[in-house]
Amino acid sequence: MQIAIASGKGGTGKTTLAVNLAMLLSEKFAGTGQKVLLTDMDVEEPNSGLFLNGELIDEEVKYRLVPEWIEDKCTLCKRCANICEYNALAFLGISVMIFPELCHSCYACSDLCPEDALPMVKHRMGMTKRYRLNANLHFMESRIDIGVEQATPLIEQTRKFITENYDKSWFTILDAPPGTSCPVMEAVKDADLVVLITEPTPFGFHDLKLAIDTMKELKKKYAVVINKYGIGNDNVLSYCQNEKIPVIGKIPHLMEAAKLYSKGKIMIDKLPEIKKEMEKIYSGICKLTEEKA
Repeated sequence: MQIAIASGKGGTGKTTLAVNLAMLLSEKFAGTGQKVLLTDMDVEEPNSGLFLNGELIDEEVKYRLVPEWIEDKCTLCKRCANICEYNALAFLGISVMIFPELCHSCYACSDLCPEDALPMVKHRMGMTKRYRLNANLHFMESRIDIGVEQATPLIEQTRKFITENYDKSWFTILDAPPGTSCPVMEAVKDADLVVLITEPTPFGFHDLKLAIDTMKELKKKYAVVINKYGIGNDNVLSYCQNEKIPVIGKIPHLMEAAKLYSKGKIMIDKLPEIKKEMEKIYSGICKLTEEKA
């Protein structure tokens, strides 16, 4: 089973939910043979690891392929620049300029070059690391290099790594990037259920609706968790009830929770109210995924 934790905006509690849910399930599944994988897919700012300590299993540099111009072979036919939808190539007099930050590694320019003057070469984009936290919990994060503009290719490679190395018997939790852009869509692509976490504020409500529209467009099954419940108003809850959107959890707004978060501590170990709500969220996930099945 693969569950993605997403949100329409940053700061709503994605990492809080992802990390505490993973720790709860690791505790719950102890001795059963069931294993849990937590993956931080927010490659531009991964922070799940700030709350976790584990043994490094492996690390791997990740690359993407971009074209390299071979001047001696090029006949300046301009086919490559004309075919590129991302304007990653430009002709300047008798030379070709390549903009790697615009390239989407689609291979069109390379494959269609009649002179093989644009071979694809590797460019480093980031690093993926895996950790073993205990007997039944793994943690993985990918981190993009400073100066690399596109997060989606690294998320795509991370997603494919999970597919190739962790089968469906693992309970996989993905801490997705915030927002509703391409990185989010790539991160949730394989998810059986997307849990949208929000907060009961005007900003939270506005961006939740954007996230819901995105999930509908992607035809993904989704549910809502309200974080910091007790502040703001009931607009989010009323909206979900009217639209028949399942609300599977209401994480209470607690000052002690904020203090634990600021210290990089796991909340379920210290706050029974949070642990109880995580149990409810897990039950809601099970119910909705069973309905899908």
